[in-house]
Amino acid sequence: MVATKHSFILCMLLALFLSSPRMILGARHLMQTQPSAPQLPSLPPLPKATLPPLPSLPSFPKPTTLPPLPNMPQPTQPKLSLPPLPSTQIPPQLPNTLPPLATAAPKLTLPPMPTIPTALSPPPSN
Repeated sequence: MVATKHSFILCMLLALFLSSPRMILGARHLMQTQPSAPQLPSLPPLPKATLPPLPSLPSFPKPTTLPPLPNMPQPTQPKLSLPPLPSTQIPPQLPNTLPPLATAAPKLTLPPMPTIPTALSPPPSN
């Protein structure tokens, strides 16, 4: 209890010292002054490079007609002979009726369900 009382008093004294008029005036002065931008050094002008003149393109003779293309004989392609396809015997018409289904298994009969009595009978007495 005493430790919290002393720490509270210490916090109050610290707040009192930090809120002194000189501290407030100094903070207000810092907020009102505009920071001045630093002067940047000026760059010296760069020298201009002088390039030699470009050489002129040589003039080539312009052909008026194209030379003829060489006449090449075309190769002959071999003839392909395929063997005849085997013939399959397809019936002229498919049957319209389906074969009979297999006979079903004999039906099993279940025994009758036992009935639940609606009225309770009294327990047997000894």
